[in-house]
Amino acid sequence: QQLWLNGKPIYLKGICVHEDDLLLGKVSSQQDVRRRFADAAALGCNFLRLSHYPHHEHVAQIADELGFLLWEEIPVYWAIDFGNPATLADAQNQLQELIRRDRNRASVILWGVGNENDDSDLRLAFMRSLAQSAKAADPTRLTGAACLINRQKFCIEDRLTEHIDVIGINEYFGWYEPDFSGLRRLLEASTPDKPVIISETGADALAGHHGATDELFTEENQARVYEQQIAHLARAPFVCGMTPWLLYDFRSERRQTVFNQGFNRKGLIAQDKSTRKLAFEVLARHYRSLG
Repeated sequence: QQLWLNGKPIYLKGICVHEDDLLLGKVSSQQDVRRRFADAAALGCNFLRLSHYPHHEHVAQIADELGFLLWEEIPVYWAIDFGNPATLADAQNQLQELIRRDRNRASVILWGVGNENDDSDLRLAFMRSLAQSAKAADPTRLTGAACLINRQKFCIEDRLTEHIDVIGINEYFGWYEPDFSGLRRLLEASTPDKPVIISETGADALAGHHGATDELFTEENQARVYEQQIAHLARAPFVCGMTPWLLYDFRSERRQTVFNQGFNRKGLIAQDKSTRKLAFEVLARHYRSLG
């Protein structure tokens, strides 16, 4: 239940990142990548989750140079056709190409094989195959995935965890599930036998929108969610790191509220990549306290 680096225990102080830019779109220039790492450094991060697909080869190269650790993954995301051999072949090919490209990068510590997939026998066989292939291609690194919560027992429970090294958990208590009592129950009822990374958590906030701490989409509410998350997760010894969702606001066309306006607003920094929200300092202060 502990992660080690060079013989010493390490807590992964992370953040999720997307490749998205108002001017460049999905193009990722070296200047943009370096800005990303500079903001992650200001946040106090030692770790980034490259969500949810292989990022540009610049990223691992620059991470090597700057000393960041990386979770790299392939887009086995939500409801894909797990029973289709062509889909598995596609995923295997993406995974093998990613490993061949970056297996000599010191920054890469974890190969991610999937994110938020509903439990089924077909899904288990598909994901298990990917995890086994990753280990065969690179036995020196960890494997992981964003795994499932058993909603009946309300604990971390996923058959896939038998086949990976690190358990990722995406949870949005304080946002999609407003009551933090659920997070307390989850942490108290869970007894994972492997390290857990909180691979996603957070809340939306429109930069510059202020109000009460219980008012949705305010910076104050987002900051409160982070404060509560930090306090609860500190009580769980099996949690060895976190990568909140996420560094910058990014375009998401299906989100069309008066606050979203086509953006996912869970970034700690607005889509201009310069305006920091209140929660940025909340997480930075926590990471600084960890040393």
